[in-house]
Order: sequence, then structure tokens, then C-alpha cells
Amino acid sequence: MHLSKKSLSVILLYQIQSLIVAFLFLNAALSESSLIAIFVAVIMFTVKVLVAPFFFRRLTREFHLTFSASTYLNGPLTFVVLAGLTAFTYSHFFAPITMLAPANAPALLLSVAMMFISLFLIVNRKGALSQMIGILSLENAIVVFALFVGLEQSPMLELGVLFDIFVWVIIATVFVSMIYKQFGSLDVTAMKHLKEE
Repeated sequence: MHLSKKSLSVILLYQIQSLIVAFLFLNAALSESSLIAIFVAVIMFTVKVLVAPFFFRRLTREFHLTFSASTYLNGPLTFVVLAGLTAFTYSHFFAPITMLAPANAPALLLSVAMMFISLFLIVNRKGALSQMIGILSLENAIVVFALFVGLEQSPMLELGVLFDIFVWVIIATVFVSMIYKQFGSLDVTAMKHLKEE
């Protein structure tokens, strides 16, 4: 997602990431033979893989956002930061996290790296659309971490979180539309005067 220059590519990569998360959640639900958890996995698939990307694609079509906003760091420096974040996650500093679920140690560290990389996506991208996708990607990383650690939540809580994400996507889409109409851009560096005139 970091090096993609086209908005549709960033949306597609988020969609693939969400599909993997929904599959992991469905796999866990099937192993528990819980119908409610399977239902939550289907709702997760619907909200994250179908609905959210639909709203993002509609935004790109409506405002002709063929190319995503630029980044603060150039491509090579972005690679260096991503490699550094991943190496830092796999360093001895995060070794205690693997004690939470020793059988899933590589997956735990990968999900922590995914959290850092998602945070970096939010910070490094200048476009509001990319930052929104970064927030949802961070949420995916947190879900995967909780799944591999074995933090069980009630299916109703999971449904509530998915409902919150659904509402957040709708509100964020409307908000981004208003920002574009006001400033003519979704580049956050172009939004210097955020007061009403």
C-alpha cells in the first residue's frame, strides 16, 4: 500500500488484506463450530471486503482521484522505514509478546509489524483517502493480533465493532466529500485554512 501510486491499487490491496483477515476469522469460527462466529465472519467479509471498498471506489470515481496523494518520504526511504519497522518488530525488544502464544510467535510478530506499517501509512501519506485506508488497515492488524493471541470476544461485541466500522466508513466518506468540495483536494497539506469563512 505504501508504494502504490494509484488510488484503486491502494483500495484493492486493502480489500485483499481484509479478505485474508475475514478468512482467518472464518477459519477460527469453523474450528470452534460456532454459528454466531461464522455469521460474524460473513458480516466481516461483507463490510470490509465489499462495502468499504465500494465507498472508497465511489469516492475515487466521484472526485476523479486516479492517483493517490504523495508521501512525505520518497520510495527508497519508505522501503528503509518499512524494513526498519519490520526488523524492529522481530528484534529482542518484542520477544516477550511471543510468550502470549508461543505456537503463533511468527504470526504475532507479523501482526505487530502490520500495526506499525499501518501507522506509518497513516503518517506518511498526504491523502485523506490513504489515511482512512491506513486506519482500517490498522484495525485489521489488531484483529489478526487478537485472533492469534487467542483473545476471545463475544460475537455480539464483534458485530458491534463491525457496525462501528460500517458507520465510520459512511461518515468518513461523507466527510471526505465535504473536504473535497471545500478545498478541491484530498491532500492534507493543501488544507491550511480549516476555519469557516
